Amino acid sequence: MADELALTGNPSSLHAAGRRARRIVEESRESIAADLGCRPSDVIFTAGGTESNNLSLKGIYWNQRARDARRTHVVVSSIEHPSVLDPAAWLGRHESAEVVTLPVDSEGRVDLAALTEYIHRFASDIAVLSVMWANNELGTVQPVKEIAQLCAESGVRFHCDAVQAVPWMDPGVWMTQATALSVSAHKLGGPVGVGALIFDDAKKLEPLLHGGGQELGARSGTVNTAAIAGFAAALRESVVTRAESALQISGLRDDLIRGVAQQVPDVILNGDSSVASEGRLPGIANLSFPGCESDALLMLLDANGIACSAGSACTAGVARSSHVLTAIGLDDDLARGALRFSLGWNSTSSDVAALTAALPDAVTRARRANTRQPVGT
Repeated sequence: MADELALTGNPSSLHAAGRRARRIVEESRESIAADLGCRPSDVIFTAGGTESNNLSLKGIYWNQRARDARRTHVVVSSIEHPSVLDPAAWLGRHESAEVVTLPVDSEGRVDLAALTEYIHRFASDIAVLSVMWANNELGTVQPVKEIAQLCAESGVRFHCDAVQAVPWMDPGVWMTQATALSVSAHKLGGPVGVGALIFDDAKKLEPLLHGGGQELGARSGTVNTAAIAGFAAALRESVVTRAESALQISGLRDDLIRGVAQQVPDVILNGDSSVASEGRLPGIANLSFPGCESDALLMLLDANGIACSAGSACTAGVARSSHVLTAIGLDDDLARGALRFSLGWNSTSSDVAALTAALPDAVTRARRANTRQPVGT
């Protein structure tokens, strides 16, 4: 990526510099396709997960409704990222879509039996169904292989937000049964501001952006050669080290959960609590601290050099409970006292030790500062 930043050339131009840049883009496209198990022509470069999700939901909905006026259902799970929930709601307000929200259980997992029944009843009415591979706040992994197969058999267009999962999990053969898959480079250790929508047929996708007709007409605009090169390099490194990293990081995550429970005995683990690695992502632990406001606790930990999150980073700063935690049935106090701790390729045991050392005092101070606490608590 650094090498490309030092060079010029619009990959849509026919001169030598443009052809050189185009070669980098296409070689990166081929590399990304090989690592994800799809065709190079399926890779549509975007600015990241949010654009990919918007392009998929809106583009599929418009295309499907134009082909068959009955297809107006937009089906999403209740714990999707805002970049899926908000476009779905927008389609409901402006494009006469009927938005259907799928409930989840206490671990944040879609009821596959209920979804199967719904699809069998309304398959001819569904324009697009979107269920994320793994939740960004809980780390809970969804049964996407079964959902993809069910949709393929029923003629339903299936979109999967795979932004959180791709660094840790291999999509394998199920991805070929999905219509669309969203990926973002920065979750892989790549640059911010670039991603891709993996789509099975660009002709069946109505674009959001019109202009030069780049990316097979699905996404107009000059592509970012340097960022795309960085994206491909990061994905390749991620795939090569995936198994080893997942084992290492899941061990750190479990150490974190145990260490926090020793320091704060009444802490509550949210999401999938099983030890099976396939049920949750290696790098996410979502914990509720009774009697604390998450924002206060977050800032106290931040003052100790520990960065964590009170929900999705895309909705940070909004003083309300996480919609994900509300969807799994947490009461308002526990939802507002929850923090997400994320671990990645550069996390170490000393990071976990620093967190567990700083927590007791931070929790005590956060509880004292909590005006919602009953008097005497």
